[in-house]
Amino acid sequence: MDNLQIEYVDIKTVKPYYRNARHNDGEATEKVAASIKAFGFQQPILVDENNIIITGHTRLKAALSLGIDTIPIAHAVNLTDEQIKAYRLADNRVAEFSTWDSELLNIELSQFETIDMAQFGFELSVTGLNFGNEEEQQQEETEPEEDDEDFHRDTTINQYNLFHYDDTRVDGFYNMPQIEGVDHIPKYFQGFNYVLNKPDYSSCVHFFLDDYQFERIWQRPDFYIEKLLEFDSALTPDFSLYLDMPIAMQVWNIYRSRLIGQIMQDYGLTVIPTVSWAGEESFDFCFDGLPKNSTLAISTIGVKQNKEQFEIWKNGVTEMIKRLTPKRIVVYGGKVEYDYKEIEVVYFENATTERMKESGTKTN
Repeated sequence: MDNLQIEYVDIKTVKPYYRNARHNDGEATEKVAASIKAFGFQQPILVDENNIIITGHTRLKAALSLGIDTIPIAHAVNLTDEQIKAYRLADNRVAEFSTWDSELLNIELSQFETIDMAQFGFELSVTGLNFGNEEEQQQEETEPEEDDEDFHRDTTINQYNLFHYDDTRVDGFYNMPQIEGVDHIPKYFQGFNYVLNKPDYSSCVHFFLDDYQFERIWQRPDFYIEKLLEFDSALTPDFSLYLDMPIAMQVWNIYRSRLIGQIMQDYGLTVIPTVSWAGEESFDFCFDGLPKNSTLAISTIGVKQNKEQFEIWKNGVTEMIKRLTPKRIVVYGGKVEYDYKEIEVVYFENATTERMKESGTKTN
C-alpha cells in the first residue's frame, strides 16, 4: 500500500471542490482558524491529482482568513474517481455519528490553565460544559422531579447572569446596570484575545475586537474576570451596535456591556467604561448607566476612511459629551479631526494597525 506524502504548496494552487455539499462558513471557519493559530497547521488537506480538495475545505478557508500563503497537502492514493466522491461525503458524514462522554470531557477540559478552549467551541455553563453542535447534545426527555424545579429555574437565570443583576443599581428606562466613575489613565492596551496566552499584566484590557473573540466573557464572567484582576485595568466589553441591528439587539448589547462592567467593579477591578452608539435612535439608551465627570473610552477604528461612519461617530461623541461631561476621554484607534473643547484626550493607536505598519503590510 502506498503511503501518503505530505508537501507544502502555495495556497493559491489548492482548489475547493465546486460541488462541496458541506456548509463551513462563519463559526466553523472561525473555530478552525483559532485552532490553526493556536497549534499550527497540523493536519494536511487531502487533494486529488489536480489539487482539488477531497477533505479540508474548512481548513482552506481558515488558512485564507489568517493570511497563510503555504499550506500542507497530501495527495490521495489508490482511490478511483468514484471513491474520491464517496470519501468526500463519507468523511464529513461519519463524524456526525460520534458522541461525547460528557463526564470524561468535563474532566479533560477542567485541566487547562492557560489555553482557552472556548475559542474552539467548548463553553462552560452552570451545569457543566457545553460542546459541539446543540443537536448532538439532545438529552432524553424525562419528567422533571419537583425537587429539580428550583435547580432548573436557577440554571436558566444563570444563563442571563441574573444572579449578578442588582435592581438597586440601575439607570434609565431599560434599567441599565450602573458603572461607577474612575480617574485612571492606562499606560498600554492589550486585546482581550491575548489575556490567557500572552498576557501583559501592565496593560489595560480592551474589547475593540470582533464580538466572537470575547463573547465568552458573557458566558463565563466569573472565570474571565478573575483572570482580568491581574491586569492594570479593563474597559467594558464593546458588544457591537450595527446600524442594521434591530433596536432590541442594540439595547441587549448595551445592557450586557454595562452588566459585565458592573461585575468587574464588584470584583475590585479598575474599569473604564466603553461608550458606543449606532444611529441617533440609540441615544435613548446607549449612555444610560455610564458615569458623569469621569474617564470614558471610545474607539476610532473604522471611522477614518468612511464618511458616513465618521459623521455617525462625531454625532455620538458630541451627544456623549453633552450628556456625560467626561473629565477625560481615552481614544483607541488614533486621532481623527474632532474638537473635544477643554476635555483631556489620551490617544492610543490600534495595536493591529501598528503591527501591520511595522511588517510593511498596506493598510487603508
